[in-house]
Amino acid sequence: MKKFKRHRDYGFFDQDIRLTKLSKLGDPLERLNASIDFEIFRNLLETNLSKIAKGKAGRKPYDYVLR
Repeated sequence: MKKFKRHRDYGFFDQDIRLTKLSKLGDPLERLNASIDFEIFRNLLETNLSKIAKGKAGRKPYDYVLR
C-alpha cells in the first residue's frame, strides 16, 4: 500500500482537493498574500531584474509580481 503519491500518480482532482484542505487549515501563503501588498515591490523588481531583448523572437517576460 502506497502512503504517498508521486507526481505522476495524482488524479484529475487530487491537487484541487489538496489545496482546498490546505486553505481550510489556514494556508500561511494565503495569509501573507492578504496582509502584504506585493505591488509596492514592482518598481524595484522591474528596474533590477529587467533584461534587454536581443530580438523580436521569444516568449513575453513573466510578470515580476506573480499573484
